[in-house]
Amino acid sequence: MSVTNLLKGHEKDLGGGLLVRRFLPSAVKQAVGPFIFFDHFGPLDVPLDADHDVRPHPHIGLATVTYLFEGAMDHRDSLGTVQRIEPGAINWMTAGSGIVHSERTPKDLVGKPHRTHGLQLWAALPVAHEEEAPGFCHTPSDAIPELSVDGAKVRVLVGSAFGQTSPVVTYSQTLYLDVELQAEQELVLDSLPAEAAIYPISGELHIDGVPLELHTMALLNTAGPQRVKAASAARFVVIGGEPLDGHRFMYWNFVSSRKERISQAAEDWEAQRFAPVPGETDWIPLPAKKPAA
Repeated sequence: MSVTNLLKGHEKDLGGGLLVRRFLPSAVKQAVGPFIFFDHFGPLDVPLDADHDVRPHPHIGLATVTYLFEGAMDHRDSLGTVQRIEPGAINWMTAGSGIVHSERTPKDLVGKPHRTHGLQLWAALPVAHEEEAPGFCHTPSDAIPELSVDGAKVRVLVGSAFGQTSPVVTYSQTLYLDVELQAEQELVLDSLPAEAAIYPISGELHIDGVPLELHTMALLNTAGPQRVKAASAARFVVIGGEPLDGHRFMYWNFVSSRKERISQAAEDWEAQRFAPVPGETDWIPLPAKKPAA
C-alpha cells in the first residue's frame, strides 16, 4: 500500500483570522526525513487592522524553510539579513548554534487589502551539524528549477527530482517539491527517498487510488512508485529525505539531540545572551512552561 498513514494535524488561530494547521511533529511521526515541523497558514484575505507580525525569537539546531503561495513578509535576523520574502522563493535559515529573527508584514502592505498563504517547515540538522554557524540563504523564484513532467508542473524547491537539482544547500538528503496538476492528470513519483509524504494545497487528489482530502498529510511507503492523480485541478507538495539520525527533543523554537542543550538555549534567551536583530527593540519572551530537566 502506498499510503501508510494519514495525519490530520491540528489547528491554531493566531488572531486576525489567521489559521495555522500543524502536521509535524505528530504522535504518529516526529519527522519525515529531516522535516520535524510542518505548518500551513492561510489562505486568508488579511483584515486591514490585522497584526500578524512575529517579533524577534530564537532558534537552535534546525533550519527554517519558508515558502509562500501568496503575500509577502519581511525577514530580519541577528546576522543583519534583511530580505523580503515573496511567492515562489525558498528561504532557508540555518539556526545551528543560535539565531534570532523576526517576520513582519512589509510596510507597503500594512493597512491595505492583501492575501497571505504559505508553508513554514523546519528541518532538523544532523547531529554533526547541530552547532553549525548560523546563516540565511534566499533563493529567488526564478532560480528554482521548474519543469513539465507528463503535463504536470513541477518545481524542485529542495533536493533533486526528474533530473533537476535545486541550488539550495542542505546538510542531509532532503526533498521538497511543489507540483500542480490539471484535472485527470497523473504524475508518477519514483526514486523517492526513504521517508516521504504528500500534502495537498488545493484540489482533490488520489494516491494509487486512495483519496487524499485537504488538510491531510499522507505518509508514503516509498518502496515503489507513487501514482498521484488529480480529480480536479490540484496543487500539492512532496517532502522527504533520509531518516533523522536519532530522536530530537523539542521545546518552543529549539530543537536538539541533547535535552541539556535546549535547557541552555532557554536560559540564554531568558538572559538575553543571543545576538539581537539590528533595528528591533522588542522580542518574544520565553514561554512560562520551562523545558524539562
